[in-house]
Amino acid sequence: MSETRSILVTGGAGFIGSAVCRQLCANPAIRVVNLDKLTYAGNLASLSSIGNAPNYSFVEGDICDDRLVLELLRRHEVDTIMHLAAESHVDRSIDGPGAFIETNIVGTFRLLNAALEYWRGLDEAGRDRFRFHHVSTDEVFGDLPFETGIFTEDTPYAPSSPYSASKAASDHLARAWHETYGLPVVVSNCSNNYGPFHFPEKLIPLVILNALDEKPLPVYGKGANVRDWLFVEDHARALELVATRGVPGESYNIGGRAERTNLAVVEAICDLLDDRHPRRGGGRHRDLITFVADRPGHDRRYAIDASKIERELGWTPAESFESGLARTVDWYLANEWWWGPIRSGRYGGERLGAA
Repeated sequence: MSETRSILVTGGAGFIGSAVCRQLCANPAIRVVNLDKLTYAGNLASLSSIGNAPNYSFVEGDICDDRLVLELLRRHEVDTIMHLAAESHVDRSIDGPGAFIETNIVGTFRLLNAALEYWRGLDEAGRDRFRFHHVSTDEVFGDLPFETGIFTEDTPYAPSSPYSASKAASDHLARAWHETYGLPVVVSNCSNNYGPFHFPEKLIPLVILNALDEKPLPVYGKGANVRDWLFVEDHARALELVATRGVPGESYNIGGRAERTNLAVVEAICDLLDDRHPRRGGGRHRDLITFVADRPGHDRRYAIDASKIERELGWTPAESFESGLARTVDWYLANEWWWGPIRSGRYGGERLGAA
């Protein structure tokens, strides 16, 4: 993409958001403004490679502060909003849903209102160019039987957890602002992401780091739940395409075509670590696997049909699950500077990470 753009990324210090910022900043024709509240999962260390880039700036702030958002839009003459700011951990949503309602629903509402006021003040060319890209999850669709079915853009919503219900509500708000007010909104729904800089409470980094510490590797139930896995850098490329080339009013599903049971994911990590980082006392990392009581409302299976984005925007994932997982394990082995302070400080590693 050669044309100059000014993009506001919300939640850009999070896992996917930081990958998006790194992806965008690689293009000097894109100016990136990262707005992040820096809650527990926001980490500026994930952005150290672009922190001093001339086309990048960071603002600590809340998407619920619509006056701040409007001021940033005007000051930076933003033509694209990529909205990734969200509370996203299912277990945390079960324990305390209030934060999910506030950020995912109220925050999206306030962000949409600020965007609408800004968009209405643009000239005709500016309004035609502007995009509001709402980034969501496949969990809004509920779950699938183990053997049949796949999520398409037309799959009815059936969220199962407070997290997915809050994201479903925010999706509906974004679409309503397009239908009612004409705001140029595009929506994307992705499958489970993994890769470097993933917060250590989530399944894959939790298993890697617990294994390095010779701790139990918790797996919900029998580990039979199935997820479609998407390497985060592939997702970031897809999000840039949706934000800059997506059609207003349309939604795009983004998936890795890499369905695996949770148990298969954990076992694959164990096998990689057996080769790369053998246990100190000998034995297999698989011996650390521990099955624990299932969580409430645990969806059986997610599977994404990514045909639309592949066909219309020309995106395909560059990484297979095997290559992406190997890259991820290698990254965690080589980057204790990033995850060490998280494990020893704000986050103790007790919370389960199973999907």
